[in-house]
Amino acid sequence: MIITLIRHLPTEWNKKTWLQGRRDIDLAPVSGEFANKINQNKERLKHQHFDLVLASTLKRTHQTARVYGYQPETEGLLDELDFGPFEGVPKNKLMEKYGEQWVENPKELVLGESLKNLEARIALFIKKYKDCHSVLVFGHGSWIRGFVSYVNYGDINNMNKIIVENNQCITLDVEMSE
Repeated sequence: MIITLIRHLPTEWNKKTWLQGRRDIDLAPVSGEFANKINQNKERLKHQHFDLVLASTLKRTHQTARVYGYQPETEGLLDELDFGPFEGVPKNKLMEKYGEQWVENPKELVLGESLKNLEARIALFIKKYKDCHSVLVFGHGSWIRGFVSYVNYGDINNMNKIIVENNQCITLDVEMSE
């Protein structure tokens, strides 16, 4: 399966470095810098055919998909990690409490959701869509980082060593094993 992942465009909370998680935050107005990057990504995408276009249940992913000209199907497995008490606060508060573990062994953390559950959602997503040739996903930072780590390393423990910026477009060839 070829999967193309686009992290949603920035929200006001992204600009403040606040963790959003499951909070359903609207996108901020699109700046000129992001408009240029959107056009670059659109140019890259126009030569690809997607069997399926998906977005999480959260509106910021659907709003991003519409900016790109897509009407995605909703897939709850793509929802962002639930950060629990860290939602709506600066990311550095999470880092103060869990810094080394967040980077080196996040799989053992439980915030509003366990990171083992995030990994299980990623594995289930791969299994559910294994018969699709090419999928376009509008998603979230932690989910996409977890996905990239899972595909490249077999689990999510490297996810927080990976940087995925808002509006970043990543394409991976996911080998399907039975």
